[in-house]
Amino acid sequence: MRIAIGADHAGFALKQHLLGTLARLGHDVNDRGTHSEASVDYPAICADVARLVVSGQADRGIVVGGSGQGEQIAANKIEGIRAALCNDLYLARLAREHNDANVLAIGGRVVAFGLADEIVEVWLATAFAGGRHQRRIDQIAEIERQAVSSRR
Repeated sequence: MRIAIGADHAGFALKQHLLGTLARLGHDVNDRGTHSEASVDYPAICADVARLVVSGQADRGIVVGGSGQGEQIAANKIEGIRAALCNDLYLARLAREHNDANVLAIGGRVVAFGLADEIVEVWLATAFAGGRHQRRIDQIAEIERQAVSSRR
């Protein structure tokens, strides 16, 4: 799978760890930064990851910050993105199974490396259940289209 990943300074250490995990799992990873623990603003990095997913240049995206909350919000501003904050295994599974989340947000100051590995593995391995959940995804996409067209 092609994975785009990005982080701010607070998520840098976990991102670096996840680069190794994703490589070990055999994924093709596109690291969008940041590349140090120097303070940086996360919105542009998260938008970059999200745009790669929407364009089809990445199959999924991962954004990492201190809590992951701001990163999730920023990624979700890109039309077609369903970013989910998953700091535990249950939410990682449901984000994919019920919401077809295409971007995972995770908190580097919340989740230890071992649990983060498990979260990523569950999130990548879980298939979208479709069915009644597809109807809801379609409704979300329609709300998004209406919002975009009303801004034009």
